[in-house]
Amino acid sequence: MESAGGVVFRDKKAEALADLDGRIGLLEAFPFGLQHVLAMFVANLAPIAIIVAAAGLSEDMRAVLIQNAMLIAGIGTFIQLYPLWRVGSGLSIVMGISFTFVTVACTVAATQGYGALIGAVIVGGVLEGVLGLFAQYWRRIITPIVAAVVVTAIGFSLLGVGAASFGGGTDAPDFGSPVNLALGTISLVACLVFQGLAKGSTKQLSVLFGLVVGYVVAIPLGKVDFSGFAGMQLVSLPALMPVMPEFNPSAILSITLLFLVSATETVGDCSALTAVALRRSPTDKELSGAVAADGLVSTLSGCFGCSPVTSFSQNVGLVAMTGVVNRRAIATGAAVLVLAGFVPAVSLVFASLPEAVLGGCTVMMFGNIIVSGFQMIANAGFSQRNITIAALSLAVGIGFTQMGDIFTVLPELLQSVFADNCVAVTFVVAIAASLLLPKDAQVEGPLVTHNEGVGSPAGETLYDVPGEMPGEMPEAVACDSAADLAREAAFGGTGDGAEAERVEKTERTAAE
Repeated sequence: MESAGGVVFRDKKAEALADLDGRIGLLEAFPFGLQHVLAMFVANLAPIAIIVAAAGLSEDMRAVLIQNAMLIAGIGTFIQLYPLWRVGSGLSIVMGISFTFVTVACTVAATQGYGALIGAVIVGGVLEGVLGLFAQYWRRIITPIVAAVVVTAIGFSLLGVGAASFGGGTDAPDFGSPVNLALGTISLVACLVFQGLAKGSTKQLSVLFGLVVGYVVAIPLGKVDFSGFAGMQLVSLPALMPVMPEFNPSAILSITLLFLVSATETVGDCSALTAVALRRSPTDKELSGAVAADGLVSTLSGCFGCSPVTSFSQNVGLVAMTGVVNRRAIATGAAVLVLAGFVPAVSLVFASLPEAVLGGCTVMMFGNIIVSGFQMIANAGFSQRNITIAALSLAVGIGFTQMGDIFTVLPELLQSVFADNCVAVTFVVAIAASLLLPKDAQVEGPLVTHNEGVGSPAGETLYDVPGEMPGEMPEAVACDSAADLAREAAFGGTGDGAEAERVEKTERTAAE
């Protein structure tokens, strides 16, 4: 059998998991949703812990906000999966507390008070939500090559996160210790071995397997902290408005600028997810809903005393690695997050997961995002214009942020936005280059269409010149392998060779 993305599957369960609306039982779907929760849980907690420490809030308040963060992440994920009106993408996007805001949020909370931060989050979220509802008017500037380099930059920006986790956590006193490195290695090897030996759809649980193996090994090594379970309540209701908001204009301006960066990251995550899992680009409705949810759920997050939420790139990497895009499967993970908002024990179990174990399982996931970005660049086409945009934006975005002092000529506010955020710099440079560089010459010829059965209805017209219609994906997306993808992009063929190979592969599989 064959999925909508052109990938050949040998069982109906695997086919359903690779389909947004595939029919699958909740018990069968649960492990795949749990895998997504485990991949993002620590990263969802860390921003709150950092900001609370900077604001000087009490331990009791920290516990309340961490519990609320779980609830908000679950609600946001549900809204992305199953949109309310025009809010939500309908895609398998997992939401969580954003790292993008941490630096500025710490500054605002420490100097102007935590209430000023919450007020800025509420206002900034509304502004991003409104921006998302009108995405059809600005989406055209997010051309395929711009989206591709943003996705690539997201992947590169996460490599340091994965490495830090692998070593035991950035601020860990035993960072890089033999025990941490051993746990990270064991978890990574467990993922690879499971993926190599497992059959059918079971392969897609490799990350969950690696996390469980790493966790079990970490217990006798004393790396799992069970102290949080002492005096634990069975059920605890989330607290609405635990901190009263204050509306400070300078705080609102600082946070609102970062909401634009967050919107960019969400656009990149949507593009990456649809490209690697659905073999197409996001529709206007999906993109608009994703950004609107990013903003409006952030406003809800502020009402619960938390910092802004955003789509989690590591979960996009997990989709790229496993191919599991089924909304029901991801929804089971969202249900776990909501449950964690009411049952402290759930949060404590996940929070006790050692960072080194998480790092071992996320290294490959983050690398997959980079590879997805490369594939999207190939899809956009290797015209001289696209090569220039990609080369310039990645060189400046990734290179300059490694030398943050280069931004000292900018006002302090802009330094906080760009100095350590390669995604923001890459996006700005890519947009500027895309708007300023002259378009490639129009190529005369017939319209290129998708092949039947590989991602769109038969004969659906996508575009006439590769990369000229923003948001549209070339024929190469329909290819079954990275080799086909590269060959189609490089030689500009119509896909006949790749299609013949695909048909032959499908027929051979059916015969088996």
